[in-house]
Amino acid sequence: MRQVAIAGVAALLSAVLWHVGSGLHPVPGVAFLAPLPVLLVAPSLSTPFAFLSGACAWLGGALWLWPYLTGTVEQPVPATVALLGGSALWFGALVALMSACLRRGRTWSAVIVVPAGWVALEFSLSLLGPFGAWWSIAYTQAEVLPVLQTAAVTGVWGLTFILLLAPSVLAVAANVDRPQRIRLTAMGGMLAVAVAGFGAWRLAAEPRGETVRAGLVAVSQPPAYVPVDSPAGQDMIARVIVEVESLADRGARVVVLPEKAWRADESTLSRLSGPLTEVAVRREIHIVAGLILTRAGRSVNAAIDFPSGAVYAKHHLVPGLEDDLAAGDDFRLVPGEPWALAVCFDLDRPALVRENRRLGATLLLVPALDFTDDHWRHSRMAVVRGVESGMGVARAAQLGELVVSDSRGRVLASARTDITTTASVLADVPLTAERTVYARFGDWFAWVGVGLFVLVLVDLSRRPRRRTEPT
Repeated sequence: MRQVAIAGVAALLSAVLWHVGSGLHPVPGVAFLAPLPVLLVAPSLSTPFAFLSGACAWLGGALWLWPYLTGTVEQPVPATVALLGGSALWFGALVALMSACLRRGRTWSAVIVVPAGWVALEFSLSLLGPFGAWWSIAYTQAEVLPVLQTAAVTGVWGLTFILLLAPSVLAVAANVDRPQRIRLTAMGGMLAVAVAGFGAWRLAAEPRGETVRAGLVAVSQPPAYVPVDSPAGQDMIARVIVEVESLADRGARVVVLPEKAWRADESTLSRLSGPLTEVAVRREIHIVAGLILTRAGRSVNAAIDFPSGAVYAKHHLVPGLEDDLAAGDDFRLVPGEPWALAVCFDLDRPALVRENRRLGATLLLVPALDFTDDHWRHSRMAVVRGVESGMGVARAAQLGELVVSDSRGRVLASARTDITTTASVLADVPLTAERTVYARFGDWFAWVGVGLFVLVLVDLSRRPRRRTEPT
């Protein structure tokens, strides 16, 4: 009965902390504490209770995702059950493994099994699942800028590892003897200093390169995607031009509009391209518009640059919601500029951003849509992509948030958006020619996490040592 009470209280505390620290708009820093209650008590519980405590903690904290996944983004119930239930079982297994490591005297394995195992899960889901790197606790730290700089070296995988390493160190230190506790505390302290020091250094090192004044505009519009040749479509174009002229008066070199703002085909595209090309040429700026474009019976989710007419087709389509569209496979830079085109969900894929950086892009121009509820999370995921690959990001979402950020993750301008209102922002984006470690070497740290997890399993399979009891 005592174990039931301990496991239940710990699971409840962790679930509350996970809910607060990892929701659609998490409280910064809370995610560091979320696993701590269940990790602290796990060594005092039997394996089944340690497992249940961890599984219930994660599931309770992640239940906020149920209405979002099944309702907002219309994902199948079986897939959502598999994702939430499977991840809860995995977290419970990791907590039980940490407890087993301590019982067998494998102190260092106990420290790394949870962070390494969770990195392995997130990385596997990014490779095998339909949502890319969406499923990661790393984004909870998007506003903790010194910590966020780690992504420039390791990608989100390093952030996830650090998030879970800190509570693991504290929990293991509380369950070992004094000499080991001192060593663990010293290691944790040195790591914290290293992360904070690197973050402070990178934030202080201003990007060296040109500065681009970028504007974002979202005008009010009907709920459905508007045909460009309809009265509503022409009215939207006229109102967009007014906003673009205003931003050009303030020095904008590029203006990005939201995703799927219009529908057009080969016979009607000129109703959009004509007016936008005229104002782009006259004001010597670029305008990036998002629309559903149909050519030769094939519809794509497009971003088109004016006046060049360069067309980019969204690579990664949202399962279920965009099954009627065809995916693109070409990368597209704005002619004569180191600016890459992408669309919304594309930025859930770190590899796509890395490839654009390899092609020489230093700024991402991103029409987006979003779902209102996820305005913070999805926009900050794009900010993190910029930090990973050392790029500025100008992202215009119709049902979310207009966000301009730099290569350090600083949000330079932002504004909430909705189809009932018109909003615009303008910011100077400092660009840099430097390629980050992550941009050069990709998911190297994710593979390190996988390797460490395998080593822990091998270590556990060896003959157990006598456990040193805490003093």
